[in-house]
Amino acid sequence: MKKYLSILKKNPLFYGIAEDDLENMLSCLSVNVKNFSKNEIIYMAGNKISNIGIVVDGSVQIIKEDILGNRNIIAQIVIGQIFGEAFACAEIDKLPISVIASVNCTVMFIDYKKVIYTCNNSCIFHHRLLENMLGILATKNILLNNKIECISKRTIREKALSYLLAQAQQQGKRSFKIPFNRQELADYLCVDRSALSNELSKLRAEGIIEFNRCEFNILMEDLE
Repeated sequence: MKKYLSILKKNPLFYGIAEDDLENMLSCLSVNVKNFSKNEIIYMAGNKISNIGIVVDGSVQIIKEDILGNRNIIAQIVIGQIFGEAFACAEIDKLPISVIASVNCTVMFIDYKKVIYTCNNSCIFHHRLLENMLGILATKNILLNNKIECISKRTIREKALSYLLAQAQQQGKRSFKIPFNRQELADYLCVDRSALSNELSKLRAEGIIEFNRCEFNILMEDLE
């Protein structure tokens, strides 16, 4: 577990916990580490989960498919980030989403109840973990609202610009890299890939953005 400590200490679940205490805490939480191949299913829609996952290598995608097989990417989870906490907390019987490995990856699983309930050893970090988990759930709710605002835009152009501007603001710079290829971005924005590519090309021709694959640059100061 020692090789993952540098990653875990940056995860918001472990804010305020000294690195010296982190290894003992992982033992108390009975963590389980698993490797997954690209496109392998980590959580399947319709199942019930009790564990939260932390990506310690690679990345995973949270996706939702409708009855016709249309795929919507809810989120991309990268190294150091957490997933599954809301569904484990809610204890819902049927998971409404699936989680798949977008590349070969390694995930650390933690039993959610071991996070929120004090163990027999009365470890002092449990109160901090509970506070941190509440903060994570609140932050994820805000991010979900931001996505809803983005995809509720009326046109593909507006959706694409809303997403790109949000990424620029989140990363704090006008030149940035997004975690999606073109098909994945289309799935995330719930639009057709060809139509999205056409709109991005128009935005580039108009001098509003520059891009090369997943790298984008916002050119105009005022987009209103």
